[in-house]
Amino acid sequence: MQELTLKVLNKAGLHARPAKELVKFSRGIKSEVFVKFNGKSANIKSMMGVMGLGAKKDADVTLTVDGPDEAEVVKALTDMFAQGFGFTDELE
Repeated sequence: MQELTLKVLNKAGLHARPAKELVKFSRGIKSEVFVKFNGKSANIKSMMGVMGLGAKKDADVTLTVDGPDEAEVVKALTDMFAQGFGFTDELE
């Protein structure tokens, strides 16, 4: 199991578009991934769960990755967060 803390860079935080990207990503991995913020936790397979965390821009979220492909998943998630989930228009 690996745990990492990443910063939300998107202007609107973890809203629908980034949450959708996390759900899409979860379909192609074997590991279980949970995002934690402000005392709440959500599986990245749940778009509503991720959005319900209420993580705004510049929030630090903790991700827990557990499974056979966790090293690759950690790298990919780090890149996704750093690149604003591909929505460069949402980065400042």
